[in-house]
Amino acid sequence: METLVIALGGNALLQRGAVLSAENQYQSISLIADAIGKLAKKYRIAIVHGNGPQVGLLALQNLAYSDVPPYPLDILVAESQGMIGYMLAQQLGAFHPAQPVSTLLTRVLVDSEDPAYQQPSKFIGPVYDPQQQAELEQKYGWSMKLDGKYLRRVVPSPEPKKILDIEAINLLLAKNHIVICNGGGGVPMVASNEGMVGSEAVIDKDLASALLAEALDADHLVILTDADAVYQHWGTPQQKAIRSATTKELAPMAVADGSMGPKIMAVSRFVQRSGKVAHIGALADIESVLAGTAGTLITP
Repeated sequence: METLVIALGGNALLQRGAVLSAENQYQSISLIADAIGKLAKKYRIAIVHGNGPQVGLLALQNLAYSDVPPYPLDILVAESQGMIGYMLAQQLGAFHPAQPVSTLLTRVLVDSEDPAYQQPSKFIGPVYDPQQQAELEQKYGWSMKLDGKYLRRVVPSPEPKKILDIEAINLLLAKNHIVICNGGGGVPMVASNEGMVGSEAVIDKDLASALLAEALDADHLVILTDADAVYQHWGTPQQKAIRSATTKELAPMAVADGSMGPKIMAVSRFVQRSGKVAHIGALADIESVLAGTAGTLITP
């Protein structure tokens, strides 16, 4: 049986601009739960989810009660793994009650000297009006950047180096569980004199998905997002969906732009290192994306 790694974007699980509610997230998850359950009859499946909107919400809730010091980002990432993993498991179980599903709290090693700590770039939380930048930065000490026409908080996003809980993931996949793991890119850990300790960061879930797919020797990596494909000339009258491309052809688009670029970087890295194929497409089109009739197919 082939192994499939599915990466679900945090924005795909919660549509941009939608209220950050449990009901809205359940509704998005329900769109793909049945399809993923059916795919589990043909593949061993590991699911990685994003957490940008959710971990930002937890951070805001974290600040609301000032009598307790705010919890650090690594703990909030762990909380988001439990929250989103639970919701995914519930919906998968509702559609396919006979299919075993496990949510695994997953730690990922990063480098404490990664330059990303000095250049925050990972968007988290809700969007704000750009005119609020000075107020938010002064009030919370956040770093803020434009995400399209809106303003969002940014935090460090170091490169994932090693999945510390890969053995447990392999054991669960061998028992034919759908494994929800590496949530939010994994809980970022750095090596110290006291052993592994959590770090104030949020790892890019696409790069973490590529690392997981490589570590599992997966046959396919599928990144599902709120866009139906990779596009040339996006946002212009000349925009055109790219249905198939090699990593070399996509190389000019593989940039850390906070949008499609990191996804292209991730799938290209997996394809180049493994010689396998990868896919980028819309959440609701997962079966067609895998079949090559929707989304973008990335080949060596």
